[in-house]
Amino acid sequence: MTINTPQLIETAKAMMAAGKGMLAIDESTSTCNRRFAAAGIAQTVEMRRAYRELLVTAPGIGEFISGMILYDETIHQAANDGRPFVKILQGSGIVPGIKVDLGAKDLAAHPGETVTEGLDGLRERLAAYAGLGARFAKWRGVIHIAGAGVPSQGGIDVNAHALARYAALCQEAGLVPVVEPEVLMDGDHSLARCAEVTQAVLQQVFAQLASQRVQLEGMVLKPNMVVAGLGCPVQPAVEEVADATVHCLLRSVPAAVAGIAFLSGGQPSEAASARLSAMHARFRPPARRELPWPLTFSFARAIQQPALELWAGRDENRAAAQRALVHRARCNGAALRGAYDPAMEAA
Repeated sequence: MTINTPQLIETAKAMMAAGKGMLAIDESTSTCNRRFAAAGIAQTVEMRRAYRELLVTAPGIGEFISGMILYDETIHQAANDGRPFVKILQGSGIVPGIKVDLGAKDLAAHPGETVTEGLDGLRERLAAYAGLGARFAKWRGVIHIAGAGVPSQGGIDVNAHALARYAALCQEAGLVPVVEPEVLMDGDHSLARCAEVTQAVLQQVFAQLASQRVQLEGMVLKPNMVVAGLGCPVQPAVEEVADATVHCLLRSVPAAVAGIAFLSGGQPSEAASARLSAMHARFRPPARRELPWPLTFSFARAIQQPALELWAGRDENRAAAQRALVHRARCNGAALRGAYDPAMEAA
C-alpha cells in the first residue's frame, strides 16, 4: 500500500501547532474507574461518558489543545445532544486520536520487565478507527528501572520493535503514529541513571523505526522527561531536569521527527509545567541554538486532575470543572513560551 506522506506530514504539523499541546483522555476502563473511585464517583459507562463529554466540550479548550487521544470506549461515544465526540473535536479544530495498544504484560524470561501487546489484528483496528475519524494513534511501551539488570537489552529491544511495527502499520493506514517509550519514574534511581536508560531506549527505538521504514516527518515522539526516580533522595532542580532532558533528546532523536510531546508520567502538575517551561526558556536563540523539533506536552492527569476533583460526578460542578481544565491547559500553553509561573495556578 502506498503511504500518503503529505497527509501524514499535514496531520503531524496540526498536532504540533505552535502554542498548543495534546490532552490524553485515553485512560483504560480500569484506570478511569480507579480514579473515579478515589474521587467518590460511580464507576459506570454513563459516568465515564459524562466525564469525557465535560473534557471534549470545555469552552475554549481548542485555544490550547491541538489533539486529544481517545480510548476505544470514548471514540464510539457522543454528547447528550447526539453529536459524536469526534465531530465535536473536529469542530473545535482539535485533531482526534486513539490509543491502540492493549497494555503492558509481563515479559517472559525477563523478571521485572514488560512488553506491550496489541499487534495482532492491529491493521484492521487501525482501518476501523480511521473510518471513525481518528487521524493519529498512540502506543505506549513501558520501561522499568530496577537495579543493574533492569532494563535488559532484550527488554528494550522487544518494546522498541513493537513500537516500530505499530508505527509502520499506522502510516500504512494514514494515521500519524505517536510513539511513546516511557521510562517510568518508579524507583530510587538518579537523574543520571534515567538519562542513561532513556538515551539507550530512544536510540534503539529509532534504529527499529528505520528498520521498519517509518517516515519520521510523519510521526510524533512522546517520551518521558529525564527525572530522578520518585524514591531518589536527591531530587534535581527544574533547570537540571530541563538540561538533562534536552541533551538526551539531542543525542538520540533525528532532526526529521515532526515533533516531541512529553508525557507527564505521574509528575505533579506544577512540576511538569515548570520543567517544560524551563526547556523553552533555556533552549532558544540567542542564548542556545534553535532545537531541530518543536517541544510540547501530551499530558493526562497533569491537566485533568483538578477538573476531575472539582466535578466529582455532579452536573452542577460541570462549568467549574471545565474552567479548571482550560486553566491547566492555559498554564501549559504558557510553558511553551517559557513563561510558566507557579503563581498562575492560583489565578
